Amino acid sequence: MAALWRNREFVLLQLGQLLSSAGTSSTTIAYPLLALALTHSPAKAGIISFARLIPYALFGLVAGLAADRWNRKRLMIAADAVRAAAVGALAAAILLGYAEFWQIPVVAFVEGTGAMLFWSSYAGGLRAIVAAGELPAAVGAQRAREATVNLAGPPFGGALFGLGRSIPFVFDAASYLASILSLAALRTPFQETRELDRSRLRSQLAEGFRFLWRHRFIRTMAILYGLGNFVLPGVFLIVIVVGRRQGLSGGEIGGLFAIFGAVLLLGSLLSPLFRRTFSTRAIILLEVWTGLGIAAFLAWPSVYVLMATILPQALMLTSTDSVVVGYRVAMTPDRLLGRVESVRSTISRLIEPLGPLTAGVLLTVGSARTTIAFFVAFAVVLAVWATLSPAIRNAPTLGDSQVEGS
Repeated sequence: MAALWRNREFVLLQLGQLLSSAGTSSTTIAYPLLALALTHSPAKAGIISFARLIPYALFGLVAGLAADRWNRKRLMIAADAVRAAAVGALAAAILLGYAEFWQIPVVAFVEGTGAMLFWSSYAGGLRAIVAAGELPAAVGAQRAREATVNLAGPPFGGALFGLGRSIPFVFDAASYLASILSLAALRTPFQETRELDRSRLRSQLAEGFRFLWRHRFIRTMAILYGLGNFVLPGVFLIVIVVGRRQGLSGGEIGGLFAIFGAVLLLGSLLSPLFRRTFSTRAIILLEVWTGLGIAAFLAWPSVYVLMATILPQALMLTSTDSVVVGYRVAMTPDRLLGRVESVRSTISRLIEPLGPLTAGVLLTVGSARTTIAFFVAFAVVLAVWATLSPAIRNAPTLGDSQVEGS
């Protein structure tokens, strides 16, 4: 781990993303709070989260192809520039008193599209500046950085929203500019020298899909992540809506998410210990089974109980990502990395936007208990499937170099 922090390129990349993630984290809570302030509708708040996440399913494959064909660093800078402009425009509309509900999902959609393009290129950049053997530690450090932001970002965003509805969005726009500066300062190319692939675009996309699909563990984890990604964003929206209904301010709701961020940070610090102590399969199963804790809300429907029951799963998230993402990035050839990541992202995030959308609709037509019961049932199916999966039972480690059969 110490070698990573002596790596100038890695430190610069993480510093830029620390600032950018801080802005994104502040608006993650500001978006639904703004929607609730304008419309008082949980369903419309769910639409905002849906709009921010749906680009991963719609454009992921195209973004991955772009990352393998063009300069990845320039794509990331362009993505940040578009996001800064979109969020800045929303902030201006709020300041001028012209903000309407329809503008919020439009900006959220543009920001989500930029994020999807950025992260399709990010994996190639990370592998370019970090040695293969250090990738799990690098992913763990990245998750620690994200956890640190999640610790401070939501209460900060909630507090900024309390001071003025536009302020979290101004801060988010400025954070993207900081990311652009850090990327511009990096010297390492984010891709190896490559010849122009003149084959048909459909064939190029199919090549990335075939690589992922014939690696059984990578394929299984993409599907598992997709199912899991449906649950957690939905539960997060439930926390925000239930918190509002139970009289919490934006800052207090942000404080609940800060506790989640603190546990994520603790999990990232413990991740090296977990990787030494537990097998890959044990780490994955610990994450999915601890996700069933939200069932406690059915007996005690308090927003504090709901947030507390998410925390054991938060402790395991970083460890799961470090072993799964580290293995996948190390195993994938550079020329295919963007396409494989985009295929993986499309699969793993295909139904993610439906999580908060479903939660918003169920909260509108039913009770919070009914909504949580639905997500508990979904999580039970997920945990049982993961436990019985042969691919997870025989999960590889980063040192495994053999190509898995399908």
